[in-house]
Amino acid sequence: MTNLATRRKFITQLGFAGAATTLGFPAIVRAQNLNSKLQVGFVATGGRASAHTDAAHKAGLQCIAFAEVDKNSWNGVHGKAGWDQAKGYTDWRELFKNHGKELDVVFVATPDHSHFAPTMTAVSMGIHCYTEKPLTWSVREAQMLTAAYTKNPKVVTQMGNQGHAGQGWRLAYEFIKGGAIGDIVEFHTWTNRPVWPQGGKRPEGVDPIPENLDWESWIGPAPMRPFKNGIYHSFNWRGFVDFGSGALGDMACHTTDGIYAIMQPGYAATAEPIFMTAPCDDQFPAGMTVKATYRPTKDRPGFSTVWYEGAGPDGGPNMPPTPDEMKEEDRQLPRTGNLIIGTKGKMLVNGDYWESPRLIPNSASKAFGKPKQLLERSPGHHEEFFMACRGEKPREFSQSNFGYSGPMAANIQLGNLCARVGKKLELNEQGEITNEPAVNALAWREPRSGWGALETKI
Repeated sequence: MTNLATRRKFITQLGFAGAATTLGFPAIVRAQNLNSKLQVGFVATGGRASAHTDAAHKAGLQCIAFAEVDKNSWNGVHGKAGWDQAKGYTDWRELFKNHGKELDVVFVATPDHSHFAPTMTAVSMGIHCYTEKPLTWSVREAQMLTAAYTKNPKVVTQMGNQGHAGQGWRLAYEFIKGGAIGDIVEFHTWTNRPVWPQGGKRPEGVDPIPENLDWESWIGPAPMRPFKNGIYHSFNWRGFVDFGSGALGDMACHTTDGIYAIMQPGYAATAEPIFMTAPCDDQFPAGMTVKATYRPTKDRPGFSTVWYEGAGPDGGPNMPPTPDEMKEEDRQLPRTGNLIIGTKGKMLVNGDYWESPRLIPNSASKAFGKPKQLLERSPGHHEEFFMACRGEKPREFSQSNFGYSGPMAANIQLGNLCARVGKKLELNEQGEITNEPAVNALAWREPRSGWGALETKI
């Protein structure tokens, strides 16, 4: 790994040099200017991954190789100027085996069940890594990636919750820290997902595997099952317990992000399913409500969160009731958002990404006015990551790093875990389940033979 470490040190030194002209560098460095580009690989190039191939190409990174199970999506790399010679694979393991010493950066944007192994491999090899949300499929995987990030202090990481770079949660933070609603008591968060099938049984039968699809690699660490056309690949996998994380895993990294950013809660003390349309089977239920509680700290009291998704008890949208303050103004809750209840007032946050936090009722908003700015604004989600990778900023400038997003993902997957077992779970401060110790085994899934991480340095 000596050459790899030397190359990354060289790129970092260039980053710290900032806007200095190349006239200030030795001639040998100017001659290696092409080598100053971050060399990037992708684990997935279709679907959501296209946002990352686009961003990396625009930022001037050089793609040298990628892995994508569906060859129909290889054009996500080969169709970009200067990337047509990148080596393509359907198996992500080949990417690391053949190019690990050359890679500076890896993006992982596969289905949830196959996030962990390539991500852990990258971090363990010292490769900067951006992984889509939810960071992992299971509670334990998230905890392991947090530990790996701590142990590998030169690796820059980012989870793909782009709203974290926005102004919304920062503005909400400034309202709260400014005393606009007092101490936080509850967060109520709801989503219009799922917009894919949930609540059904395991599909029967088998269909021919298309020539363009490597089904073995798509299944990866999950238990093998037959291919069914249009059922799993390329989108509806989200509702299946073996592959996805349901609406909670899909959206909570966005819609509850502000809770973790503002409250810094650590691991939940309890998590319990309050309502489910049916028990978890092969798929997550069509609707559910999950409640969690968080411990007090020296800076704030304890608080609770309630998550609503899918269909409610009456078959309609599963949402909290509209607060009286809004009813009096003839207003209704938006279809997705957050309602924050404090000891002195309430705040409504519209949308999935903490857009437009506003005190309610309108009279409270007018009386308080605009809060004092307390937090620096972000240059952008991908921009944070690239700047830290180049050494222009410290690695924590990539603010949704695994030190932040790992515990968040663990708490989110804890919500799915309590729904899967249908029980209230109690945890200690290390994130271990104490009242139902046997459930800790379900917080991790042993990968299918050969499909674990290639390196696990934690």
